[in-house]
Amino acid sequence: MRDIKNRPLIIVRGGGDLATGTIHRLWRAGFSPIVLEAPMPAAVRRAVSSCEAVFEGECVVEGMKAVLAKDAKEAFEILKRGDVPVIVDPEGKTIDKLKPEVVIDAIIAKKNLGTKIDIAPLTVALGPGFTAGEDVDYVVETQRGHDLGRVIKSGTAVPNTGIPGNIGGYTKERVIYAPMEGRFCPIKKIGDFVKKGEAVAVVENDGKTAEVLAQIDGIIRGLLRDGYMVKKGFKTGDIDPRREELKNCFTISDKARCIAGSVLELVCAHLNGKNI
Repeated sequence: MRDIKNRPLIIVRGGGDLATGTIHRLWRAGFSPIVLEAPMPAAVRRAVSSCEAVFEGECVVEGMKAVLAKDAKEAFEILKRGDVPVIVDPEGKTIDKLKPEVVIDAIIAKKNLGTKIDIAPLTVALGPGFTAGEDVDYVVETQRGHDLGRVIKSGTAVPNTGIPGNIGGYTKERVIYAPMEGRFCPIKKIGDFVKKGEAVAVVENDGKTAEVLAQIDGIIRGLLRDGYMVKKGFKTGDIDPRREELKNCFTISDKARCIAGSVLELVCAHLNGKNI
């Protein structure tokens, strides 16, 4: 059992792969974060996303167990066990109820979905869509490159370019998009090797079927859940061209760890009364 009475309450909005990097770092450092998620999370890197608990009841990411909680009371019982609770609360009503010391917006929606600077003594947002000093206290840069993980005290992160980060010399070719609206039905699974032009999944709608094709050779690093309803152009997965990096499909990414380190820095500085 974990003693949580004297621990600062931290709420993280979002449980995707980048958010989970931050959640995992906080958990490893001895904090007890509570995660708020949507009822149908759209994470593709499901093997390393705590939001999978919404569908499965629980999931484990690098030794950290995330467990679905129906309310705040159950969430605290989960915290006492040393696990991480996930509450379905896309509007953030739990924040008003629990009055946390720290709120981290890690939804990565590229826009602000309701987080305000005055909802907690410390507010942090990941990525574009927020202005530090206005919407939240701090913003953490999420774009790959020299400034990845930089803490922004005034202003915004780099605007969303719509171009995925470069991995192995590929950017937009890595990402798998839905060719039409409908029900997503995977053929392959995370960790499978695919060739360019090979069908990774199909989308079904009203008797019509369209294949979702790989644009490059590589390992499927992320893939939507079976049965997820998608719009045309919706991101359904991504491929890592580095065939030797199979383990990366099941571990937190370098990008997520970098961002997580900056968030932990901000939390620790705040609790120690230091302004960054």
